Amino acid sequence: MPPAFPERAAWGTASSLRAWQEQALAAYFAPAHESGPRDFLAVATPGAGKTTFALRLAKELIERKVVQAITVVCPTEHLKRQWAESAARVGLKIDPEYQNGQGRLGKEFQGLAATYATIAARPALHRNRTEMQKTLVILDEVHHAGDGLSWGDAIREAFEPATRRVGLSGTPFRTDINPIPFVQYEEGPDGIRRSRADYTYGYGPALADGVVRPVIFLAYAGEMRWRTRAGDELTAALGEPLTQDQTAQAWRAALDPKGDWIGQVIAAADRRLTEVRRGMPDAGGLVIATDHEAARAYAKMIRAVCGEGATIVLSDDPTASKKIKQFGESEDRWMVAVRMVSEGVDIPRLAVGVYATSTSTPLFFAQAVGRFVRSRRRGETASVFLPSVPTLMGHAAEMETERDHVLDRPRREGDGLDDDLLKEANRRQDSPDVGEEVPFETVEASATFDRVLYDGGEFGTHAVPGSAEEEEYLGIPGLLEPEEVTKLLRRRQAEQLAAQRKKKTGDPALDRRTDTTAAEDLHALRDQLNGLVGAWSHRTGKPHGVIHNELRNACGGPRVPQAGAEEIISRIAKIREWAAKRR
Repeated sequence: MPPAFPERAAWGTASSLRAWQEQALAAYFAPAHESGPRDFLAVATPGAGKTTFALRLAKELIERKVVQAITVVCPTEHLKRQWAESAARVGLKIDPEYQNGQGRLGKEFQGLAATYATIAARPALHRNRTEMQKTLVILDEVHHAGDGLSWGDAIREAFEPATRRVGLSGTPFRTDINPIPFVQYEEGPDGIRRSRADYTYGYGPALADGVVRPVIFLAYAGEMRWRTRAGDELTAALGEPLTQDQTAQAWRAALDPKGDWIGQVIAAADRRLTEVRRGMPDAGGLVIATDHEAARAYAKMIRAVCGEGATIVLSDDPTASKKIKQFGESEDRWMVAVRMVSEGVDIPRLAVGVYATSTSTPLFFAQAVGRFVRSRRRGETASVFLPSVPTLMGHAAEMETERDHVLDRPRREGDGLDDDLLKEANRRQDSPDVGEEVPFETVEASATFDRVLYDGGEFGTHAVPGSAEEEEYLGIPGLLEPEEVTKLLRRRQAEQLAAQRKKKTGDPALDRRTDTTAAEDLHALRDQLNGLVGAWSHRTGKPHGVIHNELRNACGGPRVPQAGAEEIISRIAKIREWAAKRR
């Protein structure tokens, strides 16, 4: 923390600003522009407190008489109300119910909150409002302003006359090459233009400051069996190297309520929630489902597991915002929502999640995980349960990656950074797609605990649900510092590997002499391999999970947590060989 803020706790509260919020305000009111720049882009990881920063800035600009009115633009109806409620707590009155047809804003309000769609419907109206008073425009999740040329043009038309504009984003990257309005781009040495943020606060620094929770990802594999339209029965193991089609079908079978996989994972997540509640008594869980039918089925599973009903939130339910608010203020255990909640839920007590959707775009994944990382006090941890799918494993391993919006590059098919997929993920999805022909019928789906991903490392060995090996990871305390999580995971994995060797040799005396050294050597080799995989991922753009699967295909052997020293050494040699050839 810089000396400019000696009395600010990095993990402070909204009433006493966090260090990064103070720093961002200082950057805004830098000596070069004492009254602030006309445009300012603040990129901060989900859960860090972007709303608090923007509202404090708004209040300061009003008090300095730089602006007279505020317009907040955000992606969803629910977020409009959240902005208005947050503004009220700092003494600003924002109307979240403003409609294009009502004309003037009520005299009691200092501004309004509207969706991007509302602004795009009548940009001339909002331009007129902006011209009538000195206006501060806050563009929340500003990357949405680039959703298609028409939206971008409408946002520019409406707010070009604004006195001040502040862009906020936790995930500012996009795959299209439509420039985001009012965002500055700089050309790099490679001739490619990239967005430039005026202040950036990433997940890594936020985690170090205690502003966000560390995320423990618990991945589950398993055997899937399904029947095709032709009547053939196919079997695949989720988590094993598969073709793209096989992975998609096995993933779908895993999430099918007719199989046992999702029920077993929900039961494991509920046990984890019970453990977390020992230190966070009001901790809640969220299952992100794909559609209405699956959401209701998952809610029934939750009642069968814990004896309590779950709050169900559907995107076309007019009471959705009310349900979300009620759940946030209660101590209920579980909420089940369709996947549209990735940018629409702000419930700090959410600490356990089940990613029960096949949506794999990294924007959606980052926003979904962002629902669980908001920290209220030091030591809180977040736990997210995932299918053991390479795409998701790659996203989980890259939690600390920061991206900028890149222009001047060809669009790559299948790169995963697809905004059309994000829109598809967030659209109303309360029933299976009309006319979609079911490609198969799930026959059987069972889960096995695969591994834990944390801080770029992999921990754990295969275990059946309910086993002592699984419980050791489900029982990790819910209040731990990030470094304590790492130490605990390493110790538990070493103990499990030592126990496995004892079972194989049957010689307790020999095992006692070799267990500690062998575990330490194996851990060092895994760290070395993971470091090389991270470097190769940076050079090639491939997710970590994909690279690990390619190494397994080339060298043979099991996954890293189950691989022996010789198998890991072979993979280290192989990835070095790839690097030498690339040079």
